[in-house]
Amino acid sequence: MAIRRTLRLKTREQRELEHYRDHEARPYVRERCSAMLKIAAGEAPHAVARQGVLKPRDPDTLYGWLAV
Repeated sequence: MAIRRTLRLKTREQRELEHYRDHEARPYVRERCSAMLKIAAGEAPHAVARQGVLKPRDPDTLYGWLAV
């Protein structure tokens, strides 16, 4: 049985990710912030990788983002 990876954010961390998602000039930063917010909201990282970002990603890519 696989363990589902989750992300818990403090209020300040969530606001910071939301700010960068909405205002950062670099698209890759906006995409990562958006993905992290979706995972923190309870979506499965695998689903976010496949359908929750602008360009479908390998799930291992999002797992790597979570590990940072």
